[in-house]
Amino acid sequence: MLYSEKVMDHFQHPRNVGKMDDADGIGEVGNAVCGDIMKMYIKVRDGIIVDVKFNTFGCGSAIATSSMATEMIKGKSIDEALALSNKAVVEALDGLPAHKIHCSVLAEEAVKAAVKDYYDKHGIAYDPEQFCSGDCACCHAHDVPADADQK
Repeated sequence: MLYSEKVMDHFQHPRNVGKMDDADGIGEVGNAVCGDIMKMYIKVRDGIIVDVKFNTFGCGSAIATSSMATEMIKGKSIDEALALSNKAVVEALDGLPAHKIHCSVLAEEAVKAAVKDYYDKHGIAYDPEQFCSGDCACCHAHDVPADADQK
């Protein structure tokens, strides 16, 4: 069987689906290669994610990883949510086919994007590198020499 029972269950019966109009943080991420788009909403009280919802446009693995990620961060602290890795999501789903691992990366990035939005909206200081997957300009701006534009 290509997909585990847990993947099929979270795909066919996703948890925490929907939009949250009064979200404290919203993260939207996408993968241009496969076309998957995830939008994650979080409600935070006293540093704890008390509610989380998601909308995902994508394949069954994208929906399953979104669903599992919301289950894994609900009731957890912001720090615990930021520590969520795509590997932990894959393990919680009893695995994914290798060509679908990118879906779990999107789920991790959606959680981080929602937390970053929460921090931004509430003026909470943070280290930008904790939100970067390493392939974006956001955390590499400091890598460019200050006089680079003068060359």
